[in-house]
Amino acid sequence: MPSEDPVVESDAGSARPPVPEISLVVPFYNPGPSVLRDTLDRSAAALAGVGATYELIAVSDGSTDGSAEALARQTLAGLEVVVLDENRGKGHALRVGFARARGGYVGFIDADGEIPPEVLAEFVRVARTERPDLISASKLHPESRARYPLVRRLYSRGYQRLVGVLFNLGVVDTQTGVKLVSGRVLDVVLPRLQEERFALDLELFVLLGRLGFDQVVELPVTIEKRAGSTVSLRSVRSILVDTLGIFWRTRVRRRTGPVATGAAASDPQSEPR
Repeated sequence: MPSEDPVVESDAGSARPPVPEISLVVPFYNPGPSVLRDTLDRSAAALAGVGATYELIAVSDGSTDGSAEALARQTLAGLEVVVLDENRGKGHALRVGFARARGGYVGFIDADGEIPPEVLAEFVRVARTERPDLISASKLHPESRARYPLVRRLYSRGYQRLVGVLFNLGVVDTQTGVKLVSGRVLDVVLPRLQEERFALDLELFVLLGRLGFDQVVELPVTIEKRAGSTVSLRSVRSILVDTLGIFWRTRVRRRTGPVATGAAASDPQSEPR
C-alpha cells in the first residue's frame, strides 16, 4: 500500500522481519525526545516479551521539538522513522503509518505516555486467541483505571453521548489511544479513511460497522495524566466539526464507498498479508 505523501525516512534499527506479526504505528507531535523514546522502548519490550515479531513505525506529524532527529541518532531494532514536514493531524500521520505497515495485525498507541505500553501484551494475546477484526482499549471497561481532570472527564462523557446518538455503534468509548486492527481488515478500510485529526478513531469504528466487520473486543486500560496534557477548546471544537463531517459522509451522503460484508477482506483491490 503506497504512502500518499512524500516523506523523509530513516531506518533507526536493524533489518525488519519479512512478515511481522504486529505493526505498531506511533504518531507524534512534540512529545519530547525522552517521552517518545520511553514509549517506543516499552512498546518494543512488551511485544518482545510475548514473543511477537514486530515493526515500529514512528511518524512525526511535523514535530519541531527534535524528537524525530533524536530517534534518527539512536538504535532500536525494528524501528522506522517517518518524518512529515507539515503538521496535519494525528489521523493523517496514522494513515501514512498504516500505509507502510505489513503486519498481520496493525495497531497504534499514543506517544505521550499516558497509556502504559505494557497493555500491548494483552492485545497480542487476544489477537492470537480470538482473531477479532479490532481490539480497542476502553476507559469505560469495568477493570479500567483512568485518572484525569474533571473537565476532561466531562468532555469525554459528553462526546461519548453524542457519538451514541449519531452512530449507534454498540461501542461507547471510541477515542482511547491504543488499538489493534486485523491487517486484512485494514486493507479494506484504509482507502476509505479520510480523517486528518483526532476523529480517525471514530471513523474507523463507523467504517468497520458499515463494512460488516463486527468482531470487536474491548480491553481495560490504565491512563495516567502527564504534566502538560490538556484538552483545549480549540481541539474540542475541531473534533466536533470532524465528527459531524463523518456523520454527513457516512449517514447522509454515504461517500465512503459501497457497503460490503465482512467477506470484503477478500476485496480484489486489497493486498494479501
